[in-house]
Amino acid sequence: MLKMRLSMGGTKKRPVYKIVVADSKFPRDGRFIEKLGFYNPLLPKDKKERVGLDIERIKYWIDQGARPTTRVARILGENEIMPMPAKGNNPQKAIPKKDRKKEGETSEAKAEAPKAEAKAEAPKEEAPKAEAKAEAPKAEAKAEAPKAEEKK
Repeated sequence: MLKMRLSMGGTKKRPVYKIVVADSKFPRDGRFIEKLGFYNPLLPKDKKERVGLDIERIKYWIDQGARPTTRVARILGENEIMPMPAKGNNPQKAIPKKDRKKEGETSEAKAEAPKAEAKAEAPKEEAPKAEAKAEAPKAEAKAEAPKAEEKK
């Protein structure tokens, strides 16, 4: 089965991808049939150097039965070579259960509320501690003064 997919290149933390046609059994960065373009994710989206495509060869391989992967299909959809793929299922499993949004609530508003409460409580907690510390040295000074008088 033929696949149009990204083959990774570049250096450490600087990925650059080739868009290639390969048999699905070949390794990701291994043997491929033909290079159809490139994709550089580090460049801003508005730069034309971010994606380079050989449109005629891409259309040829699609006619030959090559299936693009999800990411390549999105790249081709953005460049209007083929229709944009439908959005997939995006479950919220990465978000902790307590932070997942419930009906009628947004996660942003929910995330901001505990922070605001914590900020409001913090000064209240600090004020009594500061008062106690301020009173403590006075009490110690009073306690020490009579002892000094007794020794004399």
